[in-house]
Parts: sequence; C-alpha cells; structure tokens
Amino acid sequence: MPYLPPFIAPTLYTDPAAALAQVQNIYAQQIEHLREAMARFVAGDTLPGHVRACYPFVRVHTETLSRAKVEDELDRLAYGFVAGAGRFETTLTRPDLYGNYYLEQFRLLLQNHQVPLEVGISNQPIPVHFSFAENDHVEGSMSAERRGLMRDVFDLPDLAAMDDGIANGTYQPRPGEPQPLSLFTAPRVDYSLHRLRHYTGTAPEWFQNFVLFTNYQFYIDEFVRMGHEAMADENSEYIAFIEPGNVVTRRKDLPPQDIDAFGAPPPRLPQMPAYHLIRPDHTGITMVNIGVGPANAKNITDHIAVLRPHAWIMLGHCAGLRNTQQLGDYVLAHGYVREDHVLDEELPLWVPIPALAEIQLALEKAVRDVTKLEGPELKGVLRTGTVASTDNRNWELLPDNKAQLRFSQSRAVALDMESATIAANGFRFRVPYGTLLCVSDKPLHGEIKLPGMANHFYRERVDQHLRIGIRAAELLRAQGIDQLHSRKLRSFAEVAFQ
Repeated sequence: MPYLPPFIAPTLYTDPAAALAQVQNIYAQQIEHLREAMARFVAGDTLPGHVRACYPFVRVHTETLSRAKVEDELDRLAYGFVAGAGRFETTLTRPDLYGNYYLEQFRLLLQNHQVPLEVGISNQPIPVHFSFAENDHVEGSMSAERRGLMRDVFDLPDLAAMDDGIANGTYQPRPGEPQPLSLFTAPRVDYSLHRLRHYTGTAPEWFQNFVLFTNYQFYIDEFVRMGHEAMADENSEYIAFIEPGNVVTRRKDLPPQDIDAFGAPPPRLPQMPAYHLIRPDHTGITMVNIGVGPANAKNITDHIAVLRPHAWIMLGHCAGLRNTQQLGDYVLAHGYVREDHVLDEELPLWVPIPALAEIQLALEKAVRDVTKLEGPELKGVLRTGTVASTDNRNWELLPDNKAQLRFSQSRAVALDMESATIAANGFRFRVPYGTLLCVSDKPLHGEIKLPGMANHFYRERVDQHLRIGIRAAELLRAQGIDQLHSRKLRSFAEVAFQ
C-alpha cells in the first residue's frame, strides 16, 4: 500500500486568490510529507509503504468559447482562455515561485469563461528529488546501498511525464483525458528548475523576465562591471545583482537579507553561468553566457522557457558574409537559416521562424539611442537581413563551397552557431525573441581575427553592444507584456496559460 498524506477533496473556486491559496496549501502538504519521509529514510527507519505525494491540479470545464472572444475580438489578450468546450487541466508546482503567474492565469480564466476553477490533488506523483529545498543535501549522507533502495521507496523522475508534446503541438489526449491548460506539466517544470541550478549556478528565483544570451565571456565581464556599478548607485532602478553561486550584492542603500548568507562563489564557473540585475517585480535583466554551439543554445532555452520570460535576445558575434560589411557592424536578424540540426525533431524545418515586430523595433531604436546615429549613418552600421546558424564550426572548409552556395541562395548576411536555435526555441515555447549580432570577422573575404585586432575590436564594441541589448530590454519593458505576448506565436488550439 502507498504511504500517502491525508486526502484533500477537490474544491471549486470563483476567486483567483482563494484558488491559489488552495494550490499553495496542497503543495505544502504534499512536499512536507515527502520531506518527513525522506528524513526518516535517511535516519534508517522502515517506512509503512511506498511513499507517494502528488502535485496539485487546476481544472476548468467549459461549454462555450470565452466571453472575451465572443464580445470583443480586438480587445483581448492572446492567452487566458481555452480553445473551445471541454475539460482542461494542468498540474502545478512551486507556487512560491509561480504565485503571481498562477494568480494572473486564474484571473483570466475566471474572467473569460465565467465558470469556477476546480483545484485538487492530481494523480501525478512528485519525484522525491524535486521536494528538496534549495540548500538541502540530505541524500549525500546516505550509503550507496541505502541510495540504491530509494527507487523502491520513493517515486523518481518519470521522463514520460516530461516531454514537450504540448509545446510542440503534437500532444493528443487519449479518450477521456482532459486537454492541457499549460505548455508544461509540473514534472517538466521541476525538471527544468533543477537543470537551471546545475547549468547556470544560480537559483531559478533570481531569473528576470528579460533575458540576454551571449556567446562570449567579454560581454559577461562588462555586464558584471555594469551590475556592480548599478549597485553603487542609490538611484538605480535595480535592487540587487546576483552572480553564480547565488552571490548577492544589494544596492548600497538596501540592507542585506537572510537569503544572502547562503551564497558563495563556486570553485569553478558552471557550464552556462547566469547573472541577474534584479528589479522588485522581476522585470530586470538576466544575462547568460551560453558558450559556443547550438546544443548549448537549445539546452538552456529548453529550461528557461518554463519560467515564462517576456522576451529573450541573442547578443553575440558573427561572421559577416557580405563584402560591404565592416568589422564591428551590427546585424539585426529578420530571418533565419536553420542548419543547427538540434531542433529538427521538435520543430520541422518547414516551419518559418518570423521576425517579431515588437522586438525588431525595440532593437533598432536601442541601436539609435546608444550610437546616436540616424538615417544613412545608422544604416551604415546596422544591417537587417537573414542570419544562418550552423552546427559546423569549420563550415568554410567544406569541399566544393556547397555551404557558401546555400548561404548565398538564402540571402544570408551573417553566420553564427546559436541565433537560429534561440529564435526557433522562442517560437516553439511562445517566448518573444530577437537577435542582434556584431560582425567580428569576414572569413569569405580573408578578414579573420588576429590576436591584436581581436582584442582591440572587443574593447571597442562589447560595451556598446551590451548597452544596446540592455536598452532594448528597457524599451520592451515599457511596452508591457500585453504587446509582447501577441497572437503571432499562438497555434490554432492554444493552451490558456501564457
């Protein structure tokens, strides 16, 4: 027999705050059950059965289309309603982290459908690994033999409950099953939250809603400098700067908090270190050094997507493919050639990855604001065009120039290894995306980076390029999420949660 916490019956709610409070209550009860059982297991106790706790769920039954959709097609958000009549459901996790997000989704569902939300305990087990608190490492004190018994006593992560079929648009509920409310199930969210700690060296709680990606450490060095500079300014809009190891620097006029004591610089940087300029409402800026290559780009965006950021932007270096380009010129991507191959199974190549007007306009204005250039002078340093991304770092050496021919046919103006992947995953996960690259070499024209030239180039351009990215995030923040999360990224039968 399973060893379960007391049963909590499903309850109907017409108040979003009350529905959220019940989600919090159920989750806390289930997690506490797992933690108590784990403590007993580590101490050597024999538990009374297979330990099980389950995620809370939220469910809605509808018989009509949303009221907002019927009454005013033009004055509604692109999310917050289900696609038609039926039963829609999703499991939920970490209400401490997602509380405000859940509250908004609940509010919109109630407003748009005028039917109650049902909240209860699902049948989806919580893997014991996902019950540990941020600084818990209780399993480390067990012997190898005792750890081997865990799978007999506790539920472990089940990959079958974590695939991206909903986001990919391939999920088909079996007869009698509910339709999804969210792109991600609770186990999929928990899996990514744990991966983010591992890859970035920072807690998911610190991630902000505007994310900058880069493929060079020079940008991170400059971002760190800017972060500490902001913390020395009492008038800064940012209240804290977070570095790997959850090292917290508060703005100098603010007192430290208890959570700050848990941070410590890691002995070595994680694979894709993240840095966070914090605003109180989570609308600050996170920057991640994804390194080189599409595998890293897919990996990190797979996981950051569960945090539902408002936008992510790639700031990196690229090879200029046109003779008219100069080193240091910018490229604003308005299309992508996908030769990265890491998303071919999830997102077929025949799916177009469009440019998003809101991001494009913000990036172009940011270039104008930072460079102080206008008109022909601006066009002299900023080119809009197709960016090709490849998984072959030495594409120039392929025989018969076949790669060059393809890039020419595509009208590509720049080439890198990450931008198309980040844009494609933004499209797939409904996260607004954009790309602004800086030409650092021109291999087709014999202009390659030599050590002295490269150092001069980096010193001259990195600061400006980064300030452009930060300015773009500020412009997007000022627009508001209603403009960013538009219908452009929504499918025919879209989930209700943004």
